[in-house]
Amino acid sequence: MLPRRRGGARVSDWRVTGLHHVAVASGEDRTGEALFAALLGSPVHTEEGDGFTERMYEVGGPFVQTLEAGDEGVVRRFLDKRGPGLHHIAFVVDRLDDALADLDQHGVALIDHTPRPGGMGTRVAFLHPSAAGGVLIELVEDPEGDVVDG
Repeated sequence: MLPRRRGGARVSDWRVTGLHHVAVASGEDRTGEALFAALLGSPVHTEEGDGFTERMYEVGGPFVQTLEAGDEGVVRRFLDKRGPGLHHIAFVVDRLDDALADLDQHGVALIDHTPRPGGMGTRVAFLHPSAAGGVLIELVEDPEGDVVDG
């Protein structure tokens, strides 16, 4: 589907440079959030999204992100359909615009064809779960286009 060179490196003008976060969605049951706080300490970042609250817990570089659903919005719809649990996996990319153009050219199903603002000042885009065997994938780029630390 996507061309690769020996050793797994992409033949392209962009690349995945690391894991940014793993996101877990929750509703009214705060058990998971309490466990993450007990294991990882206080969140290093909290931000209100459109119908949800995101909390980022640092785990040696990458993050565990919890998504607390509000009354409406994408996280609430996810919970209503699938229940609490893994929401998505996010990878850091060095050039998000190039990544989306390349993936689209190779027929990868995209939710976002152009980047949108993400948490912590990042730019993000989502790949459709059908592109990864049912797993929602987020691509993350920091504001300057550099690798996000973590």
